[in-house]
Amino acid sequence: MKIGITCYPTYGGSGALATELGIALAERGHEVHFITYRQPFRLPSFLPRVWFHEVDVGRYPLFEYPPYDLALAVRMHEVVRDHQLDILHCHYAIPHATSAWIARSMLREDGRDVKVVTTLHGTDITIVGQERSFYSITKFSIEKSHAVTAVSQYLREETYRAFGCVGCNVEVIPNFVDPTLYDRQRHVFPIPDDVIRGRKVLMHISNFRPVKRVRDVVATFANVAQQVPSVLVMVGDGPERVEAEAEARERGVFDSVVFLGKIDTIAPLLAGADLFLLTSDKESFGLSALEAMASGVPVIGYDAGGLPEVVQHGVTGFLHPVGDVAALTRSAVQLLTDEKKWRAFSTAAAEDARTRFSESAIVAQYEALYERTLAARELPAHMRTPVSFAALDPSIGLP
Repeated sequence: MKIGITCYPTYGGSGALATELGIALAERGHEVHFITYRQPFRLPSFLPRVWFHEVDVGRYPLFEYPPYDLALAVRMHEVVRDHQLDILHCHYAIPHATSAWIARSMLREDGRDVKVVTTLHGTDITIVGQERSFYSITKFSIEKSHAVTAVSQYLREETYRAFGCVGCNVEVIPNFVDPTLYDRQRHVFPIPDDVIRGRKVLMHISNFRPVKRVRDVVATFANVAQQVPSVLVMVGDGPERVEAEAEARERGVFDSVVFLGKIDTIAPLLAGADLFLLTSDKESFGLSALEAMASGVPVIGYDAGGLPEVVQHGVTGFLHPVGDVAALTRSAVQLLTDEKKWRAFSTAAAEDARTRFSESAIVAQYEALYERTLAARELPAHMRTPVSFAALDPSIGLP
């Protein structure tokens, strides 16, 4: 198959998943074309059967905000036309699926066509999509896709709750990990010993958006450090980094917190971690948590969103109510001070990640989805079977 993939190329779980999926598909013999405004951060400079097509937004004085969605639609149209793509796989409903619909409409004017698959990752549904300014176009883009997937059962249910759905079915295909890449025995922890100084290593990886509640990460660490000699490694960057730094200063632990900024290759870092902290209040899946688990790192986080579908409480980590920093602290100290229990959790985490979220199994699900989508005959809108939950909850469908 010839597959076009559009995602946000910057730091974040959706871009990471989309890029890893494209690489895995290419390794299986498919032709993969990434279409976005920048080369995805996890995409090497060259791989067989992988192409990158940059979207040129252009600059015109009339536009205060250049119309990326229109430029993307034009580039999608060009790539599908020139390379005869079978599938456009859009990660995030808006603007990517919207642009794909425009590109497809242009193609059909020329007697060509392409199937559109949309994967929902989280904030496109839970935050951005439910804003009144974007609600209608998000719903439209989902319903106009030939196939729709969500990375967790939680996100699937949230999609139906927020938007309902006419003639579509949201299929759950979770994120995945490469078990070989995240084998902690293969890596040497890159942070020097004179920084760690024999202390336990707690780690957090994210794009530092407000939903990640990074102040809670630092607060938890500060409490743990009072009982267990520890260092906190913060990987990533974003709008809340300043807040995290302020929290560290206020709690007197700034010298024990290492802010690394954006790092593309995180497997060596996770190989040296003892615990992974994830304090999001709306985590649709938690790819960073899964990567930590695959590296044998137990996860301490909040019982929110799709994270309980990834982390097994009391087996591969601990999950507590949002905002309960004291509970996070107790669980972290418990694992850090009991070597036998930590090893049991570490082993269980690595095994669970490799069993339930293996790359080979999940990529095969996407391949099967593509094949079903290509084989399916598209029905006219008036013949589609309505799928709506409004009868169960009258608030469904209201922005």
